Amino acid sequence: MPVRFRWIALVTAAGITAVVIVIAVALVNGGGDASAPPGAAASPAPSTAADPFVALTPFQLRVLSFDVLEPVELPEDNPFTEAKSELGRFLFFDPRLSANSAVSCASCHQPDRGWADALPLNFGYAGSVHWRNTPTVINSAYHPKLGWDGKALRLDIQAQGAMKGALAQNMDPVLVEERLRQIPEYVRRFAEVFGPGGPWFEDASRALAVFQSTLVSRNAPFDRFMEGDDLALSESAQRGLKLFTTTAGCSACHRGRLFTDEDFHALGVPAPDDFSDDPVRQITFRYQLRSRGAPEEVYRTATDDPGLYLVTKSQTDIGQFRTPMLRELGYTAPYMHNGAFETLEQVIAFYDAGGGVSPNLDPLLRPLGLSDRDKQDLVAFLQSLTGDPIVVVAPELPPYEVFK
Repeated sequence: MPVRFRWIALVTAAGITAVVIVIAVALVNGGGDASAPPGAAASPAPSTAADPFVALTPFQLRVLSFDVLEPVELPEDNPFTEAKSELGRFLFFDPRLSANSAVSCASCHQPDRGWADALPLNFGYAGSVHWRNTPTVINSAYHPKLGWDGKALRLDIQAQGAMKGALAQNMDPVLVEERLRQIPEYVRRFAEVFGPGGPWFEDASRALAVFQSTLVSRNAPFDRFMEGDDLALSESAQRGLKLFTTTAGCSACHRGRLFTDEDFHALGVPAPDDFSDDPVRQITFRYQLRSRGAPEEVYRTATDDPGLYLVTKSQTDIGQFRTPMLRELGYTAPYMHNGAFETLEQVIAFYDAGGGVSPNLDPLLRPLGLSDRDKQDLVAFLQSLTGDPIVVVAPELPPYEVFK
């Protein structure tokens, strides 16, 4: 991103953060103290059990930008159709889109594991190991940027990158097309959806994107609360929600319908214990640095994932990663870009301590002084963001037939 646009993004994010914090404090306290020094409203303070508790209302939460999800809006050049989504469902589960015919999209984004893989770091293509945690594809159609470093800006582009990526499906686009053309059922389906002459690689990615757009959070307790069910959130969860939006400061970055600002932050999350010592993992890491244009000095000396730096090559972006959404956390452990934390309790303890060590540590991070009850309440609220499982039946894949 050019420097001037990066600064615009930073200024915009800072302004939104300040507005969210000021409104949150006003809602809790009935207005602010005009004599308080600048920034005092954002300074977290531990709660006390003696304070009277007044829950936030759905109206107040909407003022703070929280709400249920809106319908997905797909790009105009890739509109939704049932036939396209169904074709995408077949392709999502088909391992023939990988070079060794063994890895499908569903291998890493498993329906029974929150559409992720429950591993700290993805297992990677045969003979390699991946270097980052697998994000869930639930609600992925809402994100303007995808992946931990925001490299892909659309779901179809993300799908193409996964198919071609050496650490994912390692596939040549022309080989994708040829395999699909040797499957009569796919030829028929592609012609029905996209017209005759294919299948084409780009059309396969479009169908995958439309299928993934159907994987949307459903029936989360938080959403039921926002729609008027006062009993959908326990008192503990409501206390956690208030902490989340006020003294704990979580909503400075986790806000909106997806509970993410879609921006990038350096938290200093510790690297996996074997990151520096595992030769196969280091091959993966150094390959990423070289293939994505890192200077020789960085290639030689880097000791941890540089995050957004690999996209921008800006020193100030080292260690920054896209803020993940918080919906469906109950299905998607372990957490963080490298799967560093197995539980939500560990995540909260990390933030309570003020984060980790990074050359660009986000200034929003600071020790919180949360009580044990505060931490329990935050976990209760975060769990309320998990909805019903999204069940999709894997299709019976059509067979090859010799092209005639």
